[in-house]
Amino acid sequence: MAACASGRGPATSSGKPGKGRAAGAVLVVGLGALTALGPLSIDMYLPAFPALAEEFGTSDSRIQLTLTACLVGLAVGQLILGPLSDSVGRRRPLLVGTAAYTVFSLLCALAPNAEVLTVLRLLQGGAGAAGMVIARAMVRDLYAGPAATRLFSRLILVIGLAPILAPVFGGQLLLVTSWRGIFGALAVLGVLLFVLAWFVLRESLPPSNRRSDGLVAVVGVFGRLLRDPVFLALMLTQGLVSAGLFGYVSGFSFVAQNVYGVSPQVFSLLFGLNGIGMVIFSQVNGYLAGRVPERSVLLVALSVAAMAGVGLVVVTLAGLPFALTCALLFVVMSTLSFTLPNTMSLALGRYPLNAGSASALMGTVQFFVGATASPLVGLAGEESAMGMASVVMVGLVSAFLVNLVGRALAARETTEHSKD
Repeated sequence: MAACASGRGPATSSGKPGKGRAAGAVLVVGLGALTALGPLSIDMYLPAFPALAEEFGTSDSRIQLTLTACLVGLAVGQLILGPLSDSVGRRRPLLVGTAAYTVFSLLCALAPNAEVLTVLRLLQGGAGAAGMVIARAMVRDLYAGPAATRLFSRLILVIGLAPILAPVFGGQLLLVTSWRGIFGALAVLGVLLFVLAWFVLRESLPPSNRRSDGLVAVVGVFGRLLRDPVFLALMLTQGLVSAGLFGYVSGFSFVAQNVYGVSPQVFSLLFGLNGIGMVIFSQVNGYLAGRVPERSVLLVALSVAAMAGVGLVVVTLAGLPFALTCALLFVVMSTLSFTLPNTMSLALGRYPLNAGSASALMGTVQFFVGATASPLVGLAGEESAMGMASVVMVGLVSAFLVNLVGRALAARETTEHSKD
């Protein structure tokens, strides 16, 4: 389909878009905004973590569970909505998901205690998953190979604005309202995205390309994906990178404010600075697509990320200045501009006719691992940065090692195919 509009066939296998598929600004912004719905749901209320703990009279780790619940919702929602979009098309699940997201965001704003907020965050995440999984599948509907990598990199440009603007906006909102106002703002965002999906994004999966063979076949697709060792390595690589990412996301607010004593506004600015790194280097990754092999870019980025993770633990153990911690976190977040688009492009490129299911499985593992990593941050205590630093390091070093195995598997697969 041409930019989600015409009924033409899929992108060419060479990675160049088919006729009429120029990646216009409207398409990039629209898909990017939907993909950013998950990060916005996570990031915007981070400056309010200490205030939430105080108002509800509970511990920091209990408030972190509201983040974990959102991550679980994002994971499970993708697992359901991705295969569903392969069967009924992309547009209807997208519209229903954004509408439900709006409702649950409003209910979060009215939550009377941490327990109710945790349940509502689970439901909010499940609804918000629609934007993430379906937008990625729509990219794969339209593009393949380096062209898909370039568009994923452009989406990172839009998504990179989420960690820049969300915590800054959330921190500024706390000057005039409470954390409840932040969830009210997310509800308004849900309305805007529903309008965008209704009027701008049209169906990208024609009926002839939809699955009609039921739940058993969907389970079979997941089984085939999980038996593919190269896909599995890419999926685990992305999941482990996400463990490091969510270790940072769930821990940095407490580390910055409780350990180093910065204000919510300064924290939001520091958090946003890392988003700037993502934006800048996502464009570098887009430039490299088609010029440098995706696996080579991925290897270098993971090497740098792993070294930065180790450095973060060393700096924390040595009690070195907070500025060094911030610098290493900037490096870690900037490498995401290379790791996330390339793992997604390589993985979805293996299954063009099951992009929704493949995207769902990738996203589900990503957020389940993130949900597991987030509570681990608090194990080192509320007055220590070691929990965050350790989770970041273990995630990134493990991702680097898994990627080495995946490269070897892919090379062996290529050798076997050449013999055939």
